[in-house]
Amino acid sequence: MTTNWIITSGAIFLLLIFSGFFSGSETALTAASRHRMHSLAKQGDRRAQTVIDLHSRNERLIGAILLGNNLVNIMASAMATGLLLTLFGEAGVVYATLIVTLLVVVFSEVLPKTWALNHADRTALAVATPVRILVFLLGPVTHAIYVLVRATLRLFGLELGAELGRAEAEEELRGAIDLHEGEEPETRHERQMMHSILDLDEVEVGEIMTHRRTVSMVDLDSKPDEIVDQVLESQFTRIPVYRGDSDNVVGVLHTKELLRELRRQKGDVSKISFDELPSAPWFIPDTTSLLDQLQAFRSRREHFAVVVDEYGSLMGIVTLEDILEEIVGEIEDEHDTPVRGVRPQPDGTYIVDGTVTIRDLNREFDWNLPDEEAATIAGLVLHEARLIPDKGQVFVFYGFRFEVLRRVRNQIASLRLTPPSTAEALESLDEAE
Repeated sequence: MTTNWIITSGAIFLLLIFSGFFSGSETALTAASRHRMHSLAKQGDRRAQTVIDLHSRNERLIGAILLGNNLVNIMASAMATGLLLTLFGEAGVVYATLIVTLLVVVFSEVLPKTWALNHADRTALAVATPVRILVFLLGPVTHAIYVLVRATLRLFGLELGAELGRAEAEEELRGAIDLHEGEEPETRHERQMMHSILDLDEVEVGEIMTHRRTVSMVDLDSKPDEIVDQVLESQFTRIPVYRGDSDNVVGVLHTKELLRELRRQKGDVSKISFDELPSAPWFIPDTTSLLDQLQAFRSRREHFAVVVDEYGSLMGIVTLEDILEEIVGEIEDEHDTPVRGVRPQPDGTYIVDGTVTIRDLNREFDWNLPDEEAATIAGLVLHEARLIPDKGQVFVFYGFRFEVLRRVRNQIASLRLTPPSTAEALESLDEAE
């Protein structure tokens, strides 16, 4: 009797250990970082590759673990019931239920799962090989169970979910980027760059282009001396040239080509043929996505494009540098004129030029102003107000306070922008006074 009791107790103890192994393995393998596993697999870690293979057959993995876990739990419960029945009679059923439930919950569920959750990657690598063997051995059984489950769900008109689509996969990636925690400038900049890369196919060139009003252009009908002076005074190396009307862009003049021609003609400007010097312009629609335009820049090996609207009218220009700045932030060189357009005020508000883009504000201050309907901050106010505001008018949208400071004809030239946190603080001060 004593020997049987010891053997049975030992078997129950061993089954509980197996139960804890199954529970911990399930938690570790489902919680392990897929990105880190892929990185380790590329470095030649076979265990990491095993984890990836198990993830790729998730139904078999979960089925095998659940099957093994339930088998050992039921077996442990049955053996404990039989043992306690011989010791306490019918009351042994109640004792067995209470004791086995307590042991399973504490030592076979909560304890191993807590450990595995806090050491997911390390635990997943440790259990990958034995779990893979288990999945292989129980493969026929788990496959039969999976087929039965699908057939049962189909009877009720239900289908198992398909794999993540492109939109869902992108949202998952954005969530992973947001989990890249840390408020250090480097970490924050990394998050912004990764989000900007994902946004390339959603942003159109019309939102980031240099508007025609601020584009340096040269009229080929001008005198040769005037053309050379305009080119030399410009801070840009590529300049659109037109004839007569600024909408009639006929080419792009590269300052380096002009300098070569000047040297070839020994400084005699009158001998330069300005009709042949510019390269042919490359026109693109303003609805082109940044991702498509970036790929087009690479394939054509060009850095400059002229943006037109649906009627073929000139809207502005876009360069390779403009797209790169959308990813890495502002790139300034010794020839750039730093026109920020945003002036922080001591009270926490900002004086903002109407031409400042919403994307630049969101990226700089971690705001979430919508940019679907308007590209600039002035455009957002016009869109939301549904009117052309007068100087001094105040609007509140998305928690922000917009005060029009200056208007030039029908355009908002300058406004005072108050973020939500600052607006609440200012209201509290007013109430206290």
